[in-house]
Formats: sequence, structure tokens, C-alpha cells
Amino acid sequence: MTTAPTQYPEGAASGGLALIIALGVTQVAGYGALYYAFAVLAPEMTKSFGWASEWTYGAFAAGLLAGGLAAPIAGRLIDRHGTHAMMSLGTVLAAASLFALSQAREPVSFYAAMIALEMVSTLVLYDAAFTALTQAHGPGARRAISKLTLIGGFASTLFWPLTTALLASFDWRAIYQIYALGYLLICLPLHALLLPRATGRATAKASLGADTAAADGYLAGSARRRAFLLLALAFSLQGFVVSAMSVHMLTMLQGLGLSAALAVGIGALVGPSQVAGRLVEMLFGTDLEPMTTAWVSATLMPAGLALLLVGGTTATLAGLFAVAYGVSMGLSSIVRGTVPLRLFGPAGYGAMLGKLSAPGLAIKAAAPLAFAVMVERAGLMPSTVLLIVLSGAAAVALFVLARYSIDAPAAPLTR
Repeated sequence: MTTAPTQYPEGAASGGLALIIALGVTQVAGYGALYYAFAVLAPEMTKSFGWASEWTYGAFAAGLLAGGLAAPIAGRLIDRHGTHAMMSLGTVLAAASLFALSQAREPVSFYAAMIALEMVSTLVLYDAAFTALTQAHGPGARRAISKLTLIGGFASTLFWPLTTALLASFDWRAIYQIYALGYLLICLPLHALLLPRATGRATAKASLGADTAAADGYLAGSARRRAFLLLALAFSLQGFVVSAMSVHMLTMLQGLGLSAALAVGIGALVGPSQVAGRLVEMLFGTDLEPMTTAWVSATLMPAGLALLLVGGTTATLAGLFAVAYGVSMGLSSIVRGTVPLRLFGPAGYGAMLGKLSAPGLAIKAAAPLAFAVMVERAGLMPSTVLLIVLSGAAAVALFVLARYSIDAPAAPLTR
């Protein structure tokens, strides 16, 4: 029996740039307001509540854990109802959650607002945006995903200084209220007007998921399950390392002998390196198999950490660590969207991303505290070795996946 090709919205290709720019703006605003602002505002939250900082960061960890549990559900909803409906709804809910967070006066309401915020973020951040591009472009969404992550990489660059500047005039509650209103006014029109509406045929096909994978030339059956497990393992291990480093990098650099000023300078190289890695991939990497990009970029992470371990007191080697680590992080965002598309196809894509994200988000929630305990009890060097082992294992998992998936039927890779 011949399977009818999935129909994607007409004009997707011609309107691709507008869609990418719109999603890029909403991702910068989303990651900035829903994620990166917390790092700047957390000390002020702690002071205003008068509790230990563990309570503030514990709420954030609880939110990430709840987001991990909600991700598969969010993915299924996006597949079923389309990104136009769900990302528009998610925008309203995210703005409401930011406002609720600004109104929290005691632990219960603070934790509830933080949990709600991270749960609804699964409807508006990268996984949802990748699904929007896949619904618009089908199997040819790889280049669009690369362009989107290039724009999204500026979220921390913009929002860390912006939030710091706002703190000079406003308290953390007023800043979250400003972000709630701004996020709603900027993102809701973009999501409501420019996102592709789900077609009947595309929605029906999405509901079939893996059942049509083999007919369309993607992995199915035991090969699909094995690929999913390897990919989930790799994403989870990388998630632990990135989450731990995002909180403890400056402390690690100083613990290895660098001055505070030099540690900040080295850490500042990570962001531009992420953007540079994404730019190189967008310009020169589209002829590579996504799986090749995945394991090569993943190898940079343990390699960079090894440089830090053997030459942490040397500014040059520490700088090379920051570049290698940043490039690996930048490419991993692209890999998270392109590899599942290559292996599993666009049918059921949102639900697949949700399932892949769930264990990683839970592990990311626990990583900063777990790593802090390891450093306290075992020391910095053994803890850094553990990060090398975990990130190396992720690279090995992706390499194994690339080797055995080479024999998989070649799916269309329109660029």
C-alpha cells in the first residue's frame, strides 16, 4: 500500500524567514523572562522572604522537575492541537504565572507559582518552537531549526544585563510584572498570527506517530526503541553536566586557581562560543548527517573539561575549555531538534521531544545540588572527573547511535 505524503501548510517555505524570526523573538523573550532572569533575581527573592537561599533554588528545582513531568503531556497536546493553539495558550499562561510569582508572599504560593511557570514553559520554549518549524517545513526543518537556535542564543546575553539594570530601579516583583506584561504583548501576537495552523491531514498523521514511521523511511520497532533509549541517555547525561556547570562554573574556575576577575572573563567566553558554534553549523554543517554533528559536538564537552582539569590554572587552557564547552552547548540545542527529526520523522514529533526531554529536565533539576554535595565531600578534582565521565558517556552513546543508524532507511533531508 502506498502511503500518502504528509501535507504541510502551503507557503511554509516562502514564509519561513518570517516564522523563524518570530519564533526567535519569542524564544529570546521566553528564555530571558522565564529562565535566565531567575539567576539575577534569586538573591533579591531570598532577601525579601528572609529565608535561606536553598528555599529559593529549591523552588526552581521543583519547577524544573515538574516541567520534566509535564513535557510529554505538552508534546502530545502540541501534536494534537498544533503549535498555533498551544503556544498561544502557553503565552497567556506563562504571563499569568510570571505575574503570580510576583505576587507570592509565602512559601506555598512561591513554590506553586514557580512550578506552574516551569510547567507552562514546556508549551512555549524550544521543544514547542522546533515542533512549529517541523509542522511548517516537515522533514526539511533542519536548517530552520539551526537558524532559530542562532537567534535564541542571545537570550542570556540580553536578559542578564537587562535584568541587572532594572534592579537599579525596581524590586524583583515589579520586574516580573514588567516581564509578564512585555512577554504577553510581544509574544502573543507573534504566536497567534504567524504560527502554522494544524491541517486535518497533518494532525491525523501526527496521531499515528511511530505506526507510519517505517512506511515513511524512519526508524520503527526495536530500532526505534533502541535509538530512543540511547538518545534519552545522552541528553540526560549532558543535561546533568550543563546544569551543574551553569551554577558552579565560576566557583570551579576559582577553585582551580584562577582569580575571580579572570574566572568571570573565562566564563563570559561560553555565550559567544555557543552562538559561534551554531553559526558555523548553519553555514557549513547542513551537508553533514545530524548524527555526525551530534557525536562530534558532544565529544567537545569532555575534551574541554579535560583541558580544564589538566590546566585550570593556565588562562589559555581555561579559555580553550570555555570555547570547546560553549560550542558543544550551542550545537547540542540544534542536535536536540534535528536528530529526533532525522531518526523518527515529523509524525508525533512534539510528543517525541517531550518524552526525550522528561528525564533530562528531572536530572537538570537535581544536578546543581548533587554536584555541590560531591564537591563538598569528594573535592573539586574528583567531581570534575565525574563530569568528564558523564559527558564522555553521552558522546559514546551518540557515537553508537550514529554507527547503527547509518543502516537505517534514508529519510528525506530537504534543506
